[in-house]
Amino acid sequence: MLSAALCGVVTVVVSFGGVLAQQLPVSIPVSAPSSAVTLNPALYSFSIEQDRWTDWAGTTSPNSFFFNTLDNLKQRTGQAPWIRIGADSEDRTNFNSKVQFSESVFPAFSPTTPYPEASNNVVGDGYYQVISHLPAGTHVIWGVNFGTNNITAAFLAAKSIQKAFQSSAVKSAGITLDFIEIGNEADIYLFNGDRNASTWTIAAYTQQWTTFAKNISAALGMGPNSHLKFLGGAFGGSGHSANSFSPQGMFATGILNSPQGKLITSISQHHYSGTFCQGSGGLLQDLMTKSTIRGNLSDFSPDIAATRAQGLDYVFAETNSYSCHGAPGVSNTAGAALWSLDYVLFASQIGISQVYFHQGVGYKYNMIQPATLTRSILDGSTLATPLAPHLQPAYYSGLIANEAIGTSGTTRAVELNINDSRVAGYAFFEGNKLKRAILINSLSFLTTTSGPRPTKNIVLNFSGTGTTPKTMTIKRLAINHADDDHGLTWGGQSFETKDARPTGKLSVQTVAVNSGFTLSATEAVLLSFS
Repeated sequence: MLSAALCGVVTVVVSFGGVLAQQLPVSIPVSAPSSAVTLNPALYSFSIEQDRWTDWAGTTSPNSFFFNTLDNLKQRTGQAPWIRIGADSEDRTNFNSKVQFSESVFPAFSPTTPYPEASNNVVGDGYYQVISHLPAGTHVIWGVNFGTNNITAAFLAAKSIQKAFQSSAVKSAGITLDFIEIGNEADIYLFNGDRNASTWTIAAYTQQWTTFAKNISAALGMGPNSHLKFLGGAFGGSGHSANSFSPQGMFATGILNSPQGKLITSISQHHYSGTFCQGSGGLLQDLMTKSTIRGNLSDFSPDIAATRAQGLDYVFAETNSYSCHGAPGVSNTAGAALWSLDYVLFASQIGISQVYFHQGVGYKYNMIQPATLTRSILDGSTLATPLAPHLQPAYYSGLIANEAIGTSGTTRAVELNINDSRVAGYAFFEGNKLKRAILINSLSFLTTTSGPRPTKNIVLNFSGTGTTPKTMTIKRLAINHADDDHGLTWGGQSFETKDARPTGKLSVQTVAVNSGFTLSATEAVLLSFS
């Protein structure tokens, strides 16, 4: 945070085309303050539900639609999003060398869960080898089964994963296996029957995890000097204390003391903003709201501090808006693009180095739908016409975040202290110099909203020592309504195409920085300074 970065809101209204706009001053430092954090170029990454992994990657040939969605993001930072393959079906996956790719059994779907996770997922070598279909330079986290407490199953899967990453196809693509994750959300084994609820404690977890890790690390040749390491934790929640399922609990029970535990270099947390299986306009506004995002993420500050004190990295390796694979009419809408943009950038400010947005075929909260759908993602009803692979609105947040991060590899960012409950902002620096800024107006303008669209007249002020920019370009995320599920444009271009590549002429404004500009309700802008 910047102290004294902004005076109070000036209650002046200005007319723009007949619409009244409140004047809002925003102060931006021209040089990076000490509080600015270095951003991982792959801050914005993805978690993929394991059961239908081959639908994402493709089998005998790449899924070009999914490839393009990742490549769009890679073009903006020079680094492809990291990919974690795991989640609920991770603990339902077993290896069988006689299976080519995968054979899955799914429970019956319902209106609430139109596309459920597999109850059983049997995979062969080909299932892991299709990782070669991802963009060059992709980094990967792969989860192995811990839930069924079958160490042989985890061992066989790990060996097949190793075989895939040692293949010439994967090596030539420069695709790297960085982490093995042992089990998904082991804290909820208390409730799903995977462990005895009366004996399953953080101490029991640490003991069993270490046994699995000993076998897996031996099978994969993991050691202090190997690139491959373990991703620790992956809990669904946190008790934030030494006797709970939490980073603090893992450390207190000695998980880092064993040779295997010393191979943990990053702690993973899973988090969703709430549990709502039905959506509403009010719920959408609550998701988007600045204070909600900050309160939701700041709950993990003790965990982050405890993890960093051990010299470890901390990531959200599975996250998204609401459980039930998202709330209909909320998670799949344009408002979710603004939520995810503010969410991922604020996460970076409190010590979360990467945010992996969870995706599954047909999930409501997806950024990307990689496969043809025959049922509605909202209620499971049969679609009159199958829906081809497509992007959902939240994908645009990745484009914006990655453009702001840029290709320097060392970009730093700081949240701006804006005295407005609906407007959030971030400044981005290369070296010590201000290069870009993002402003987000999270006030929801819905299809049911009456009256003119509220607008802020942004007046920029610059603070600190250094050269004050004279001109800037303004690139806008244009959204008709927060509850729209399509029709967004980024700088005049739509990415909602058959191949996920942009269409339309790029449109940006170049203006003097002292001229101000409007920021409408349900809009985000990227400012680039010169």
